[in-house]
Amino acid sequence: MNIIKSTYNMYMDGFKNMTVGKTLWKIVFIKLFVILVVLKLFIHDKTFKTEYKTFDEKAKFVSENLVRR
Repeated sequence: MNIIKSTYNMYMDGFKNMTVGKTLWKIVFIKLFVILVVLKLFIHDKTFKTEYKTFDEKAKFVSENLVRR
């Protein structure tokens, strides 16, 4: 248990004393937000409801994928 506590304290002290690193972490999180949220909204807009309008198209798609596996 002492090893876990000392490791935790080491990382906490390191993050508290960071100056440039905090700015870099903010940039990393902003990039992740842009990649995961914003681009997903505009690029990956295909959903099951938008691709297949009728029940027959949906049923055909599901049955083909079930048989293929």
